[in-house]
Amino acid sequence: MIAIRTVACAMLGLALNVSAQAQEALSLDQLLDLVEQGAVRDNEEMRAREAAFREARGQQQRLLEQANAEKAAEERRSQRLENSYGENERRIAALKQTRDERLGALKELFGVTQQVAGDARSKFESSVTNVQYPDRSQFLTELVDKLGSGIELPSVEEMERLWWELQREMTESSKVVRFNADVISLDGQREPTEVVRVGLFNIVSDGKYLTYRQETGNVTELGRQPEQGRFTSSTADIVGAAPGEVVRFGLDPTLGGVLNSLVGRPNLMERIQQGALVGYLIIALGIIGLLISLERLVTLTLASRKVTAQLKSDTPSDDNALGRVLKVYHGNKDLDTETLELKLGEAIFKETPKLNRALLFIQIISVVAPLMGLLGTVTGMIKTFQAITLYGTGDPKLMAGGISQALVTTVLGLSVAIPMVLLHTVVSGRSRRIVQILQEQSTGIVAEHAEAQQKAPAA
Repeated sequence: MIAIRTVACAMLGLALNVSAQAQEALSLDQLLDLVEQGAVRDNEEMRAREAAFREARGQQQRLLEQANAEKAAEERRSQRLENSYGENERRIAALKQTRDERLGALKELFGVTQQVAGDARSKFESSVTNVQYPDRSQFLTELVDKLGSGIELPSVEEMERLWWELQREMTESSKVVRFNADVISLDGQREPTEVVRVGLFNIVSDGKYLTYRQETGNVTELGRQPEQGRFTSSTADIVGAAPGEVVRFGLDPTLGGVLNSLVGRPNLMERIQQGALVGYLIIALGIIGLLISLERLVTLTLASRKVTAQLKSDTPSDDNALGRVLKVYHGNKDLDTETLELKLGEAIFKETPKLNRALLFIQIISVVAPLMGLLGTVTGMIKTFQAITLYGTGDPKLMAGGISQALVTTVLGLSVAIPMVLLHTVVSGRSRRIVQILQEQSTGIVAEHAEAQQKAPAA
């Protein structure tokens, strides 16, 4: 393809040259001479190009022969390396067999040592004692790698240090140690702080429980301290205790499980927030019912005292219900018995609404509150089942958390209903007592008036 393009270009150049010379030619003979001269030059150029092509072809042949020679040499070298590799493999197998025979029972010993070192490393890295002795992890890692390589054997000193590290961990588990450590606060600041390590169980500072992060090797404050004050106060007591002094301390024997449970337990406000809108409405009803009940309780207590005082007095007073009923009697002594009875009944009926005011509302709250709690529970369960539909049942915490939030409204409803029932019983009882006194006194007055009227004609 390249040769064809070259010939075409040459012919095109020749044609252009002839055309240019044809313009300068004066006659046909001169033009013929010019054409012959151009053809000669073109033939010379073509022969030169062909010679260059032949030379390049010969060079490529030499390169190909050279490459084939190198390939053959590499193949021979590869064969030698394969033979050497096989021989080395056989020698290594023989050496391993010799080593295993010489190790004998020590091979099992080193295997157990490797397992113990690996277990100890994982145990130490998660232990709070690693805050004081962080360098032992590197030693155990190097020992495990050496035993796992199968090339090097542990020295007597390394075996003794492994035993010593295990013994130190057991000894430290029974100690209460005070030392300084870098503690990361909640705002991210790293500060040197005096801390107290209680065995393998807890690490605390003044009034705070701390936690050891195995991933980073840092000691950090808990994002939230236990709500119970007796636990946080015990940390201050143990930090300020003198050597040999006995103090009460909230120990976590599960190495963090109980503490995480206490920290993760929601407080009262968080429980209320879980109830959402229904929970807030229940609490609002409870507060309203409580205020009304207290107002009724105070009012009826004062009214009962005044009625009791009126029973001991012969002069009726307007500041109590019984006094107002007695005034009606004193103002209508001259009426007949039936009319007087109607007048006294009317007076009692006027006093009864004041005494029974808002009792029905308290009773309604005691009935509506648990129903609203049930409504919140049902809506919460619907949301929980929707989450289960979307995410499945693979995470029990998802279902437990949703059910827990749903039951909060039921707890709030019962917490409001039970006191409301008790308050309604107390308040209505005092109201009925006053009404009963009014009815008793009214009935007694009517009876005395009827007896007096019966004696009057006979006299």
